[in-house]
Amino acid sequence: MTDITAPRAIAANLAKVLHGQHANVRKIVSAWVAGLHVLLDDYPGTGKTTLAKALARSVEALFSRVQFTPDLLPSDIVGVSIFDAKTQSFRFHEGPVFAHVFLADEINRASPRTQSALLEAMAEAQVTVDGQRRALPQPYFVIATQNPVEQAGTYPLPEAQLDRFGIRLGLGYVSAEEEERLLDYSAARHPLDQLVPCATVAGLLAARDAAAGITVAPVLRRYIVTLVQATRSHPAVQMGASPRASIAIFQLARALALFDGASFVTPDTIQDIAPDVLAHRLALDPQARYSGTTGAEVVRDVLGRIPVPL
Repeated sequence: MTDITAPRAIAANLAKVLHGQHANVRKIVSAWVAGLHVLLDDYPGTGKTTLAKALARSVEALFSRVQFTPDLLPSDIVGVSIFDAKTQSFRFHEGPVFAHVFLADEINRASPRTQSALLEAMAEAQVTVDGQRRALPQPYFVIATQNPVEQAGTYPLPEAQLDRFGIRLGLGYVSAEEEERLLDYSAARHPLDQLVPCATVAGLLAARDAAAGITVAPVLRRYIVTLVQATRSHPAVQMGASPRASIAIFQLARALALFDGASFVTPDTIQDIAPDVLAHRLALDPQARYSGTTGAEVVRDVLGRIPVPL
């Protein structure tokens, strides 16, 4: 029997704060279980920061947030060694990256040098400072946000960094009815202030172990690899998705199956998450890009051409 208590409980807790976002919450919670990081690319005021705070508060996890700016330094993220006059030695002071949930707000406003400070943390859950490796808390989860509208004073994320994000999502605006409900919920106190923990870090790690036991049939493993490889030969793509994308689909599909209470992955789950995992990893051909083609359209085209396993 797989343990789905923690992921479902966290999602139910988030629903008290984020209304009309069940599909996105399901994927984000599952991404944390799968050990993947999330990039939220959306307009201001759609609940990105609230989601990250609610996620950490639901699990009694360490949470830190950094507002990325052009003058932010790598040491502001990972920490710095400071000389202690009493001990006549350097003492390391941990940066905000040492948390279970790290929110990189408007990550594209920081310089590439500072953005790169996150690469080792996201890939290996550790940082190296002064030649010494320091492990980050587990489970380690990065949620980064960026505003697709404002481009002045921003530094687009390089492909290497985009590839470190398991999925890229947009929360979008809620319906008029849901927005009305937000007014009622926020009339007295912010719903986030009333949120209480519903799971533990140990429970989340147990869910991660349980997800590792979800069955993915050989034919579906081949289907995942075929989809990813098809992006590399697509005429509109200059650089397709890497093998890391295949691993991300595989891990996220298992975590989603666990969330849904299933013991195996289905083709529907793979097709559902493929655009979220693959679209941001594709470097489009200049002609296709200038004609308005998007990564999501390329993925949908690939999904339509590759036969679905029966």
